Formats: sequence, C-alpha cells, structure tokens
Amino acid sequence: MKALFPSAATTRGVTVRVSVSYLPEQSEPQRGRWFWAYHIRLENDGPGAVQLLTRHWIITDGHGARHTVEGEGVVGEQPLIEQGASFDYVSGCPLATPTGAMRGSYRMVDDTGAVFEVAIPHFSLSAPAVIS
Repeated sequence: MKALFPSAATTRGVTVRVSVSYLPEQSEPQRGRWFWAYHIRLENDGPGAVQLLTRHWIITDGHGARHTVEGEGVVGEQPLIEQGASFDYVSGCPLATPTGAMRGSYRMVDDTGAVFEVAIPHFSLSAPAVIS
C-alpha cells in the first residue's frame, strides 16, 4: 500500500492515504501554471461508521505563499464510510510554481454524534525537471 499511497496519517481509526501525480498535459510552465492530481483514500478501521462533513486544506507554493481552502464535503459528496470500508476520490491542484505542498484535515462525525478532526498528511507537489 505504501508504494501506491506514499503519504498516510491515521486519526481515531480513520487512515487518510495520498498519492499525487503531476499532469503535464494540464500544465503550462511557460505561463506559470503547473497542475497535479491527488488521489485520496479514506479507510475506516474505527469502531463504527463515520461521515466526512468538511475539508480544510493548506496549500503552500514554492515561494512559501499559503492558500487555505475550506468547504463542505469532497468532490460534491459528504460520504458515509462504514466500519471496515473505504472511500476514494481524485481532485486537482494548480500552482504558479513548479513545487509546493499540501496538508490539512477533514471534520468527521461518528455514529455516536461525536465530531472530530482527521489529519490529512503533508505531501509534496513537484514537477519533473525539464531539460532543454
């Protein structure tokens, strides 16, 4: 699993795994635009079902500028993840630099009504070097 999802963090039985891919076909370095897709897998190994309510991302570009993204759910959903199940989604991130990083958290609620934060591990965004 580590090879497919090199970044992972576990909070209260919920593991967030991340895999990232640079997308050269959607990037325009000559215009100062680089684009990555990231694949998230949420695995629920906790004692009961959990539901993802909101997301909070901190995106840092190669110059150290930070951008915060917050909102309900992920990719238009607030998935309910049963005990022993997982939920996968893919999203994207543009940057004005060829390197950067992302980290954050999800707010979740368990089947008892308790609300808690689940850490999204820090992961790097790095475009391959172009040799001319």
